Amino acid sequence: MSIALEHVNYVYSPGTAYEKQALRDVSLEIPQGQFVGIIGHTGSGKSTLIQHLNGLTRATSGRILYEGRNIYDEGYDMRWLRSQVGLVFQYPEHQLFEVDVLSDVCFGPKNQGLTQEECEKRAKEALNLVGFPEKYYKQSPFELSGGQKRRVAIAGVLAMRPKVLVLDEPTAGLDPKGRDEILDQVERLHKETGMTVILVSHSMEDVAKYVERIIVMNRGGKMLDGTPGEVFRHYKELEEVGLAAPQVTYVMHDLKERGFDLSPDATTIEEAADEIMRSLA
Repeated sequence: MSIALEHVNYVYSPGTAYEKQALRDVSLEIPQGQFVGIIGHTGSGKSTLIQHLNGLTRATSGRILYEGRNIYDEGYDMRWLRSQVGLVFQYPEHQLFEVDVLSDVCFGPKNQGLTQEECEKRAKEALNLVGFPEKYYKQSPFELSGGQKRRVAIAGVLAMRPKVLVLDEPTAGLDPKGRDEILDQVERLHKETGMTVILVSHSMEDVAKYVERIIVMNRGGKMLDGTPGEVFRHYKELEEVGLAAPQVTYVMHDLKERGFDLSPDATTIEEAADEIMRSLA
């Protein structure tokens, strides 16, 4: 099972003075169970790309296949696709609207036609998955902290039991503690459930720490695609398009240039420490 894009192009407002090509001939495949990071500067096409994955935005040309089927085929069930590929928008807490947390998380399953009993069962399971305390289930979502609201919003998508979770800047606006808590929880979800996770982020440290594959977008096209070590090896090219590598990458390359016998491909503090210790030994 996978999501595949084949020569996808997307043009905003075609034929008008505001015409702009947001995606240019994008082809890629994301296998089931992979944890992928998508990075790029503002306007690179990141958000436009992920909005195509569940059919929210329709490509101007090209094909998108989910589990081998073209989602643009006549009669394709887009409602089913969106239950399989769950998209959590940036600042998703702005979409909370029910009287209490449990009711809000029940909204998605209810729209899937499930009974109230099954909706509540799924909602409680999802809230438990994101580490949300049971004592707040009957509290208004508007009275929660920013990090708690973010967890509830993610739980609302998880309650529909998607196979793919797409997160657009899930830590935007959170303090460092809240950011780490959310991403640690997402990492646990990935390991425990085996679901595909696609994370859009501006933080190079975050993608280096959590993902196994990075896709770099630039001017609507795919610029780089590989493991964090492979992608950040091109840190000078990333700088040319307004991006950077994690600070660890610069330290490791500096040590290499100073004559240390080590691999500069470490992208996290833990990896760097292990490589430096190996070199000193």
